[in-house]
Amino acid sequence: MTITARELNRSTLARQLLLRREPLDAVEGVRRVVALQAQQPASPYLALWNRLADFDPAGLDAAFTGHAVVKATLMRLTLHAVHAEDHAVFREAMHPVIRASRLGSRFTASGLTAEDAGKLVPGLLEFAERPRTTAACEAWLGERLGAPPEQGAWWGLRQFTPLLHAPTAPPWSFGHRPAYIAPRTGPPRTDAEASAASLRTLVVRYLSGFGPASVADVAQFAMVRRTAVRAALADLAGELDRLEGPEGEELFDLPGAPRPDATAPAQPRLMAMWDSVLLAYADRGRVLPPAYRRVVIRANGDVLPTLLVDGYVAGVWRPVDGGIEAAAFHPLPEEVWEGLAVEARSLVGFLAGREPEVYRRYGHWWNRLPDATVRLLPGG
Repeated sequence: MTITARELNRSTLARQLLLRREPLDAVEGVRRVVALQAQQPASPYLALWNRLADFDPAGLDAAFTGHAVVKATLMRLTLHAVHAEDHAVFREAMHPVIRASRLGSRFTASGLTAEDAGKLVPGLLEFAERPRTTAACEAWLGERLGAPPEQGAWWGLRQFTPLLHAPTAPPWSFGHRPAYIAPRTGPPRTDAEASAASLRTLVVRYLSGFGPASVADVAQFAMVRRTAVRAALADLAGELDRLEGPEGEELFDLPGAPRPDATAPAQPRLMAMWDSVLLAYADRGRVLPPAYRRVVIRANGDVLPTLLVDGYVAGVWRPVDGGIEAAAFHPLPEEVWEGLAVEARSLVGFLAGREPEVYRRYGHWWNRLPDATVRLLPGG
């Protein structure tokens, strides 16, 4: 079976709840979309606002507080919000990558070894049975080492240890100064067999939220070696559909997963910074046109808040006095601008009780955008 580029786009939108807002609570919404980028505290909330009907941010607050949804370093070694039942499996799948990346030369330059880290982890998890600040954790580590830890020691240990981020402050549950807490489910398994089994589960979960996808797409999402992905897909071969992509590439998918027609309508959206649909594929052209990639994904790693029009990135937005300022990279019909205006009014109302100037600290990139059509979309 062959699938077109536009059908791939619609499949992604359907599974990411972006064809229409779905009547789900926050916990089920996170489970359905698999993983939300969470480097910026507001982004999981805006991601769900885009995806869920009548989304109440207090529901996500409660989910974080009650550990039904957790925030941790996972795929691509970045912060994600995931369903609590997924955390241990994702972490087990990622263990070899995290160990190699975070216990490498930067860590060992502190005088510690990977074996030292393995001995420290159980004690750190016990110490973090209740929320602990960075300063408290560094002091704990210094006591065990007999001296203040060298640069790189806590950096490596905090991400190698399967710590969660503990809610700290409004308006978005987490502030910019993290606190850490041990997972309630206990430490993930770290042996090679467990990691391989959990990678197979991660592949299935990824396909449920982002499929159909190639080997390269899965590897990009998890930042694991393609050889490991191929092995996982080979083990799952009898459980997956195989498709031919628009360039003849081999794609994998779950039988019965939604694959809407290319003509399925997609309403405009004002997407969060670092939204997962922009980062979860090797071929980001599924949602992000190649011509706009360097504009939207900055050299320092920032991923700008975008306008999604007919399922594809068409520009960027930022909050300003009086509403939302939108910059379109190509001409948009008036009916699209009207749809974006409806979204802007809803977004301004959503932000009013939390952070009306969300992402304002990133506004410096606005003056370096290419030529665009800029409009103020009023908030009232």
